[in-house]
Amino acid sequence: MQSNSKSSRLAPALSIFPNLKAPHKTLLFHQICVLLITFLAYASFHASRKPPSIVKSVLGPAAPTNLTHVDLGWPPFNGTQGTHRLGEVDLAFLTAYSIGMYLAGHVGDRIDLRLFLVFGMMGSGVFTILFGLGYWLDVHVLGFFVTVQIFCGVFQSIGWPCVVAVVGNWVGESKRGFIMGVWNSHTSVGNIIGSVIASGVLEFGWGWSFVLPGFLIILVGVLVFLFLVVNPEDVGFAHPGMDIEMTLEDVGFAHPGMDIEMTLETDAAEVPPKVDSEEAKLIVPDNSVTDSSSAIGFLEAWKIPGVAPFAFCLFFSKFVAYTFLYWLPFYIRHTEVAGVNLSHKTAGLLSTIFDIGGVLGGITAGFISDMIEARAVTSIMFLFLSIPALLLYRFLGSISMFTNITLMFLSGFLVNGPYSLITTAVAADLGTQGFSGGSSRALATVTAIIDGTGSVGAALGPLLAGYVSTRGWNSVFFMLVLSIFFAGLFLIRVVRTEIQEKLSGK
Repeated sequence: MQSNSKSSRLAPALSIFPNLKAPHKTLLFHQICVLLITFLAYASFHASRKPPSIVKSVLGPAAPTNLTHVDLGWPPFNGTQGTHRLGEVDLAFLTAYSIGMYLAGHVGDRIDLRLFLVFGMMGSGVFTILFGLGYWLDVHVLGFFVTVQIFCGVFQSIGWPCVVAVVGNWVGESKRGFIMGVWNSHTSVGNIIGSVIASGVLEFGWGWSFVLPGFLIILVGVLVFLFLVVNPEDVGFAHPGMDIEMTLEDVGFAHPGMDIEMTLETDAAEVPPKVDSEEAKLIVPDNSVTDSSSAIGFLEAWKIPGVAPFAFCLFFSKFVAYTFLYWLPFYIRHTEVAGVNLSHKTAGLLSTIFDIGGVLGGITAGFISDMIEARAVTSIMFLFLSIPALLLYRFLGSISMFTNITLMFLSGFLVNGPYSLITTAVAADLGTQGFSGGSSRALATVTAIIDGTGSVGAALGPLLAGYVSTRGWNSVFFMLVLSIFFAGLFLIRVVRTEIQEKLSGK
């Protein structure tokens, strides 16, 4: 009965191609596969999330322009309250996303993560496409776009707790910051892909900017369904967080120094396969798979030390990051660079520089945090350095294209560094701390709490930017700087604890 339940959660490709399982393939092979598949999965989530920011300059009020054509906009977003309406659509998506995040994490610790992730990807693709169909159906009702974004936000919220929990199952803690920093570049890579696709087809009608990313996430969802392996135990490997010092007898092997023959009362199918020493992580007991009944409760997860301060820090970090995600192309379009207003397409493509900086920022933050073994110290360093970077971008970015690109890259590097670190390595650390063998029984729940709280800030940032921008972009940047300051304040106590532990030699 137990083996039947195990095979039911096994990826179909592994049933079709049994040679993909141990001992035919190594643990490293499967770890790389999981990282690549989850990378593509969440990159496609972000690619399908990017179109609203790209089409804002087309849907919204006309920009001051020295170009030959006139921006007409798209009702109901092209009036004097157009930026407010655009902010409300963003709010609908991100509010549903943040609420759904808490629920998704709670559910994700209890059901098959592969199927749950695929469900979220398919739903996200369908509703992204539906938003784009509003172009051909000539829809001008605000309620349609708000409703579609609410459903899209719910489905999108499923992605993050699932992919972090899966990667946490496969990646040990020692190099987690660097590995997950590289892996978390999927956020920025997805933004870049979404920006390039949406900007590239914008001239054919803004509906295509949604339809193509929608089909992309559906196709990647099929890949996830076929190939993603959620747990190392499913293909015969021990969890990377397990105590590697266990004896060979603990996993069913005779001690190498003992000249005896094992007598087995069990069925031959239960005998562990013979492996080389480097493959000694192979296991047989299926009861090592974490039972869903042991999943940690929502309130209990909040009490884990460090969860609350990092969650509220992420609230303000995502407030800033998502304001850039949803409004940067619009800002570039409405701000002269070297005395010239850029086109919709150029503004969309130029905004990818922020995400390119974010890729390197996330990797660098993860590497530094592993090197100094202090996640909070790394995060607060990036946060406070990002304050002067944002101010420089606002006041000097319009001088020339070179200064705009350089300062935009620097801003993305510093803003996305702590955001990437907290949502990946920190969440994985907190979700497995204090549990035997690095158990991931709290991983999806803790991830959902941290990123769900951050997503509340992500919902408020773009909304307030839509309203505050009518008073001038200086006010928007002041709001972002203030948010970063508060993000740093929430980490001060954790930073002090990390420093004290270093000084005491713990």
